[in-house]
Amino acid sequence: MGDFSFDVLVGSIREMDSGFVSSAVKAVNVNLTLRNWCIGAYISEFELHGSNRAGYGDKLLLNLSKELKSAGLKRCNQRDLQRYILLYRCYPDIGSLLPEAVKDQYLSVCSPADADDNHYIGGIWETVSPKFRTPPEKLITSLAYSHISEIMEIDDPLKRLFYEIECIKGCWSVRELKRQIGSLYYERSGLSENKEALSRIANEGAEISSPLMAIRDPYVFEFLGLKPAEVMDESEFESAILDKLETFLLELGRGFCFEARQKRILIGDEYFFVDLLFYHRILKCHILVELKTEKMSHEAVGQLNTYLNWFKANELCEGDNPPVGILLCTEKNDELVRYATAGMANDLFVSKYEVVLPSTIEIENFIEEEMKLLKGQGGEQR
Repeated sequence: MGDFSFDVLVGSIREMDSGFVSSAVKAVNVNLTLRNWCIGAYISEFELHGSNRAGYGDKLLLNLSKELKSAGLKRCNQRDLQRYILLYRCYPDIGSLLPEAVKDQYLSVCSPADADDNHYIGGIWETVSPKFRTPPEKLITSLAYSHISEIMEIDDPLKRLFYEIECIKGCWSVRELKRQIGSLYYERSGLSENKEALSRIANEGAEISSPLMAIRDPYVFEFLGLKPAEVMDESEFESAILDKLETFLLELGRGFCFEARQKRILIGDEYFFVDLLFYHRILKCHILVELKTEKMSHEAVGQLNTYLNWFKANELCEGDNPPVGILLCTEKNDELVRYATAGMANDLFVSKYEVVLPSTIEIENFIEEEMKLLKGQGGEQR
């Protein structure tokens, strides 16, 4: 048996666990991509051959979105449906990977009576030229739907193929993929005489995708029916502070009404999460709390200001005041609390919230005490 030591036991179990987690995440992502492809395929075929398609015209996606949402389906707004159609049209050969039962159902609904089942109009069984294409199985098992969703926005097939290959080869996260596209990696590679050297440089320090990052994908947790708080967890240290902070603010009795933890907001095509969200019944405004277990940075201030502006544009009701943000930055025993507003010009309101909200000294003392307790219990900042 060899040296089956305790360390080998621990290492073997960890390796086995990692393998099963990776397989489970991959299976979820494959099914999500196939699901979205099928939606795009159904819509495309209806647009071509639906018996009453003329009655919907330009309002097809609007009406379909409403019906699917009322039926409880997630990620089926008009923009999502447009993306699923694009997925179907960019990667028609993904259909060859559908389970037989799904293929049969698809044919029974979409295939015209005179269609040849082996070469029918939708392209599922058509022979697709391998030129400028990643094998479909390799594509959907190596890349999450979020990766594919970014790549399929590229019109040039060769450029799409380039990013597919580089993303698979580099195991890039979605954020890294966006960064590489934004940095014109494809164009720079075309101009570079030493493409291998450029590839090495491009991948130095690249953010690598992991099973944990993949399962936190908003597409995935909506597909699985999970709530953001169930998957968008912070480090144990950060989570413990937020737990206590939530109780601390509510116990002050100054009008704080808890609304959400890890409140998800959609800005453009990206999801962001506000650590804690309250509504203040005295100030009549939302209070956004963000915790950073690091020094205060311009990025952290800008992030909170973005959230405030989003709430001001999307969540303000009649009679509400602009939202207020509380940015908490911690590093060792150096606490900093920053109150922020979305560029409000109402000095009277600013003066009022400075009185009604807890003072910066109160929150600083609270954070300092909690950090001491957590570290004394063996908690570590990660």
